[in-house]
This record gives sequence, structure tokens and C-alpha cells, in this order.
Amino acid sequence: MAKEHSFTRLSVFNHKGGVGKTTLTMNLASALADRGKRVLLVDTDPQCNLTSYLIADDVVDQLLDKADSEEGQTLWSAVRPLSEATGGYKAIEPLPTGVENLFLLPGDIRLSEYETDLADFWAQCFQRKPKGFRGTTAISELVGEIARKWRIEYVFYDSGPNIGPLNRSLLLDCDSFIVPVACDLFSLRSLKTLGRTLTSWISDWTIISDLAPEGAYLLNGRPRFLGYVPGGFRVYGGDVAQEPSHYLSRIEREIYSQIVALLRKVDPNLAIGTLSQFKLGQLKHFGALVPASQRQGLPFYSVDSGTPAQRDSTREALMSLAKAVETRVAGSS
Repeated sequence: MAKEHSFTRLSVFNHKGGVGKTTLTMNLASALADRGKRVLLVDTDPQCNLTSYLIADDVVDQLLDKADSEEGQTLWSAVRPLSEATGGYKAIEPLPTGVENLFLLPGDIRLSEYETDLADFWAQCFQRKPKGFRGTTAISELVGEIARKWRIEYVFYDSGPNIGPLNRSLLLDCDSFIVPVACDLFSLRSLKTLGRTLTSWISDWTIISDLAPEGAYLLNGRPRFLGYVPGGFRVYGGDVAQEPSHYLSRIEREIYSQIVALLRKVDPNLAIGTLSQFKLGQLKHFGALVPASQRQGLPFYSVDSGTPAQRDSTREALMSLAKAVETRVAGSS
């Protein structure tokens, strides 16, 4: 059966590395939390960057050490029974962070093992095997259970920089996704792969949904494109090769042709809005605020680094972005 939503599942997704995906996810989620929303971060990247961002190193070590035990509370602890074919997912509890209203499901390096299993689960879905559906949708079910229990309003999946089986399940579970884009040629080229891959995933899941056994839990399968966020203007190598406006206009064209147009061919409702609406905000380089934020586990505007003017400017930009996301989510519901 299709899942019911009383909350919004989002991913700040780009399979190209180095575009600030995890940093943007954490700061955008923090801004929404500061606006009074209850937000759950789900660290599904086996590199665990988001967990390390928000949780002290000694606590992370303890979480990883206990992940295989009955006391395990990482995301791997939750899906390990499925990976080892010993049962369904295990319920775990989110951790509080240094930001009020912001909670975290910690990641684990062993999620890479679950990703291998997900390739098999996906194939089993095409064979109408219940085990395939249970494995593919386990994280979605777990997150839904936690979101209802903790009265979560926004869920953010932080995923790794790839287009593998784990990210496929996560994106298909999302209500909407946001694309962060750096102003360089590599980011522009990655948009072509992103659009084609996502539409292929949606088409495959449509087939799988039609094959699903009666009563099977299903992913949403129809992630909407909420918009994009251009990052800093430094290109690969650290130099500014072109004027920012040159890259911004190219990004706009590529976003439309490689994501918006392709999604609309599948379903016009997957990309609703004008080009100006799809640009959710624009974030510049934040200098010393970035490492300070990562060290202290706090959003840019709350760290004890930089000048008050820098922090105020950053807060204004992130709050504006959070408001734009809220508006777009409400408009696409």
C-alpha cells in the first residue's frame, strides 16, 4: 500500500562530489529548525560526514563500536537484520544535536554492505518477491515510524556522491529533491547524468509498483524537483574562470533541459514552476565559517568565528532559502 505522509521527505542531491551537499543539508535543516520546524537528518552516506559534522568524535566511535550489538543505534544497526537475512529492520532512536528541533539518525561505514544487498533486493522486486520489497523500502519504513513518533515535519536524507542502489531507494522515497550546483564545468556536465538517471529510476519503480504483491509497502516513487541552489563561484582548481553570470545562465539552461524537461515528459507534476521559482537561493563562499561550523557542529550563523556582519549575512541567506523551500513544498503538496 502507498505510504501516508504527514511530513516531507527531502534530499539535497547531486551525485557529483565537492558541491557542498552535506554542508548545505545541515545548514538548511538548521535554518528550518530555527524557524520552528522539527527536522530529522538521516545520514545515509557510508562516509558518515554528516554524523561527524554533528556528533563529537568519541560519541561517533562509540556508536560505530556498538553498531553490531543489541545496543546498536546507527542506520546500519537498523538494516543489519535485513542484510543478514535474520529479520526485518530494527527500530532505533534519533539523537539530539546542538541545534534545537534538529535530530539525527547516525550513519555507518557498513551501509556500503547494505548497498550491495539493495542491488539484489531491486532485482527481486521485479520478480515480485516480498523480500525484495522489504529490503528496498526498509529505510523508508523506519524513517516514517520515527517521523510519526517524534512529530517530525521535515526529513532530509544526506546521501553519498554516486548514483548507486542506495541513492536510488532514497531518491524514490523523497517527496522532493534539491540540486546543489557549483559554478564549474564538472557540475554542469553532471546534470545530464542526474536527469537521465532519475527519470530511469522513476520509470523502473512504476513497473515495480504494478508488480507489487498486495499489501506491499511502496516508496513514493515520484520525487518532485523542488529547485536548485548555486554555490560559490570558485571553479575546479580554485580560480575564477568566468564571470559568475556566465555560469549562472548556463546552469539555468542545463537545469531546464536536463532535469525539468525530462521530468515533465514522465509527469508534468514532477517539475512544477517557472525557471525563476526553481532557483531557491544563491550561496557564496563563507570562508572561515565553514571549518568553524564543522568543528562546532553548528550552522554558519551560530559559530564563534568570522565577524557579526558575516554571520548576519549568512543567517539572512539561509533563512531566505529555508523560507523558499517551505513555500515550494507547500505549493507542490
